[in-house]
Amino acid sequence: MTVMSSLAMIDHGLTADVAVAGYVDQAAELLELRPGVSEILKLNEREIGVQLPLRRDDGSLTVVQGYRVQHQGVRGPFKGGLRYHPKTDLHQSRAFASIMTWKAALLDLPFGGAHGGLQIDPSDFSTAEVEALTRQFALAVSHVIGPDHDIPAPDLNTDARIMAWFLDAYSTRHGYAPAAVTGKPVGLGGIPGRDAATGRGLVQVLDAAARRWGLDLSSQRVAIQGFGDVGSWVARELDARGARVIAASDAGGAVLNERGLAVPALARATAAGYSVADAGVTYERIAPAELLTLDCDILVPAATTEALTVFNADQVRASVVVEGATHPVTPHADRILADRGIRVVPDLVAGGGGLVGSYVEWAQNLHRFPWDEQRFAAELRGRLERAFVDVAEFSEQHGCSYRQAAYAIAVERVVDALRLRGRI
Repeated sequence: MTVMSSLAMIDHGLTADVAVAGYVDQAAELLELRPGVSEILKLNEREIGVQLPLRRDDGSLTVVQGYRVQHQGVRGPFKGGLRYHPKTDLHQSRAFASIMTWKAALLDLPFGGAHGGLQIDPSDFSTAEVEALTRQFALAVSHVIGPDHDIPAPDLNTDARIMAWFLDAYSTRHGYAPAAVTGKPVGLGGIPGRDAATGRGLVQVLDAAARRWGLDLSSQRVAIQGFGDVGSWVARELDARGARVIAASDAGGAVLNERGLAVPALARATAAGYSVADAGVTYERIAPAELLTLDCDILVPAATTEALTVFNADQVRASVVVEGATHPVTPHADRILADRGIRVVPDLVAGGGGLVGSYVEWAQNLHRFPWDEQRFAAELRGRLERAFVDVAEFSEQHGCSYRQAAYAIAVERVVDALRLRGRI
């Protein structure tokens, strides 16, 4: 466990899954659900752990741990990411599976939540080794995966190529089934624009928020933690709207330019495999942790879980935090930000673009009827803007935070489905 992970747990004394369960309890209390219902909502339908032996390129043998958690499938098949990261464990998989249930319900998509992955740092393995592990993992969980049961998608350190390997291994046992995974290459049934969907969707939600709050996005100074598929597209979309992206970071470092970074140059550099710190643009190099507490208008944590904790939330100087990563703000940090009057747009709505993209790709694969990029863009904007308005109106009517509103709306929809199916 890294020092930062340890500090985050000390922050609130909770593992990620227990922290998310606390939000469900708050929603149940806000909705005045009868006793016991919230306990049902926190149960996982299935938890799988697998051990994958790998003969490495140098001839040595290692064993890799993998997980898949399926949370609540009452509204449809399970849906959720595959993450390859050293911190991938059962607690994190439980938390993210639960979050996917609530995100799907908030966006009114016909899915339940799932999550999982491999406990590895992919940079420590060759391409051939990562492929071998992906194929082993797909076969190990193939009995609980499928278009009508559980549809994995890319997450941290996974991409279209990995999803293609996963699909190919799955198909050796179950036949051709492109709807079994999403986030695939376009040539295998993926959709154009899927890789940009989460970042573009976040900015569309921010557009809706700016209109509601009377903000001019073109006058905002933005700091973005993380410059992968999410952060880089957030930067590009905001830059196109005239906003000033003053700081950005990735695993290679963090950069600052108060007059505004050259976003197209940063995007080209990172797309070529370089860090934002190697982009050859004018900047001041800063410590990655410093980015979170810069003097800016909008902060977008789009890198890792638990970025804002009790140790730095009181130093945040942005007036708006828009979550681009999964669970980037701990419960204690969330309370500190609320007490300081800092608006937080939660990942449940701000990060919904990728899930909408997965829904469109899944529907396209099931019906063998392609969606063009224009139709996908309209679906993305419509779903996210409706979800934001629902959250904002619930928050105003009940005097609660956007996070509490998002969870309450989602929980109510899942509870309605449970009632209709006679389960409660």
